[in-house]
Amino acid sequence: MKNLDKYVEENKDRFIEELIELLKIPSVSADPSYKKDVLKTAEAVKNALKEAGCDSVEICETPGYPIVFGEKIIDKELPTVLVYGHYDVQPADPVELWDSPPFEPVIKNTKVHPEGAIFARGACDDKGQMYMHVKALEYMTKTGSLPCNVKFMIEGEEEVGSESLGWFIERNKEKLANDVILISDTGMIAKDTPSITTGLRGLSYVEVELTGPNRDLHSGLYGGAVANPINVLTKMIASLTDENNHITIPGFYDKVEELSTEEREKMAEAPFSLEKYKEALDIEAVYGEKGYSTNERNSIRPTLDVNGIWGGYTGEGAKTVIASKAFAKISMRLVPNQDWQEITELFKKQFESIAPKGTKVKVKPHHGGQAYVTPIDTVEYQAASNAYKESFGKEPIPQRSGGSIPIVSLFEKQLKSKTILMGFGLDSDAIHSPNEHFGIWNYLKGIKTIPLFYKHFTEMTKK
Repeated sequence: MKNLDKYVEENKDRFIEELIELLKIPSVSADPSYKKDVLKTAEAVKNALKEAGCDSVEICETPGYPIVFGEKIIDKELPTVLVYGHYDVQPADPVELWDSPPFEPVIKNTKVHPEGAIFARGACDDKGQMYMHVKALEYMTKTGSLPCNVKFMIEGEEEVGSESLGWFIERNKEKLANDVILISDTGMIAKDTPSITTGLRGLSYVEVELTGPNRDLHSGLYGGAVANPINVLTKMIASLTDENNHITIPGFYDKVEELSTEEREKMAEAPFSLEKYKEALDIEAVYGEKGYSTNERNSIRPTLDVNGIWGGYTGEGAKTVIASKAFAKISMRLVPNQDWQEITELFKKQFESIAPKGTKVKVKPHHGGQAYVTPIDTVEYQAASNAYKESFGKEPIPQRSGGSIPIVSLFEKQLKSKTILMGFGLDSDAIHSPNEHFGIWNYLKGIKTIPLFYKHFTEMTKK
């Protein structure tokens, strides 16, 4: 693969333009009004895989959005890499906070990305990172350097919980048979500090509804005499954590994995500047569970956060009203050994128990998934480590992530294979936020690094 860098450099303008065209399609899976665009994106991914060199590509129907499956089988005696990614994106809201329209990609220079970054919804999560694999395949097929078999499974429901993925896997285990699963839906520590994600938190996502009176009431005539659902809901949510930001749900921590002092000290060796962290977020102080560092709070500890809260009058001007209902969406990030369905039930039981008389509460589970930890003494991990070392000139740091990719644990259970998370995004890329972006350097570096994983993995696992 001596001509790898040369190939990427010669084709980089086309690689960037192709990604920009893909980013123009608003494939928002959470909003049914974007259904045609989601399906259009699936077609675009199918065509891209064909052009990159897959021998066969198909759009596989599911109960929800389809999965794009492609493969290039060169020798059944060689190992097989299964690439997973997703073509759907988060909603762009609040759109007014974007500096440029979320589905009109623009390239801008930033302090972190002086060579330029593509600003658009999905740029990093996950269209940009998924497309790195498509272009890596193109390089290997066009230059005759593909060392093993490859399969692609690109879905359209990751941002809404991958509801159809389990259904698809259960019915296509033979089609999806592989020796390792490769995903780029995570990040790395810095452009000069490569890292491999070795742990992901699990997730429990719920919506709560609190009802007081049977209709909206005049706040002068009824204020102070009946329970105000918005006031009550905020108090209930506040009671879920104590003064040390410890979650108060009974049984919540019963199965939490406690890392040893040695493991925590090893984690602390990763480069991290608290001052730069605060500066990037424009905050004066960090916040979280007492007794843990910032990096520990967002990776090895469970959390509970309100993702949205609403009720009553929110329009222009004033309306003196006590709302009949109040709502909130709440997510809990979980760590190894915490079962998301069990945690959801514990939350439901606790939330229902603390609702005062005069109110009624409903807890609606949305979706969730298990946490995942991958060992660093496997062939898969070593192949990834060697790829980063060859590409970056230094060993990658194993790092646990605070994010969740619930399907990773599903893959291991159903397909009996390990997952390697080779992410090239950065914390500053604003995924799920306004002004999401992906550095052009990171995008091209991913294309240059991924083929090296194929090379090292094949050399280490040839049958």
